[in-house]
Amino acid sequence: AITISGLKKRKVDTGAPPSPIIPPKRSKASPEQVVPEPRGPGYPAPSPPVFVRKMRNAAVGTGCDIRLKVTVVGDPQPSLYWYHNDDLLNMENQEYGGLWIRDCKPSDAGLYTCIANNHLGEARSSAVLAVLDLGEGNISKYTPNSTCI
Repeated sequence: AITISGLKKRKVDTGAPPSPIIPPKRSKASPEQVVPEPRGPGYPAPSPPVFVRKMRNAAVGTGCDIRLKVTVVGDPQPSLYWYHNDDLLNMENQEYGGLWIRDCKPSDAGLYTCIANNHLGEARSSAVLAVLDLGEGNISKYTPNSTCI
């Protein structure tokens, strides 16, 4: 084995910029410190749900169709849960942001609520739907799919 004594370590300036992959100094995260997930350019910052279009109160005739619609933003994309008078609705075969109520009956009247949530928060939008019995003679002036709230 060869031993060389009397040498000192010194930093050699190569003129190259520091590596973007290797951090110049590693630091430890304290338990209170949140380390954000790295995101590339063009990705939105994580955010809680916000309704940019809320439901509005509406009235519809018996036998008609109506679509309750909301527009919600958030990252990650919020999950939507729809309720009718505090009962969770089955949202199979429904599009994101919309709830179709087909062939409305008086039992469909009531308070509808959409709850949007992701791991950063929750938001709600509610509206009242009235279902009117228009009688046989008046129902023909209402066409299915004519109302969107």
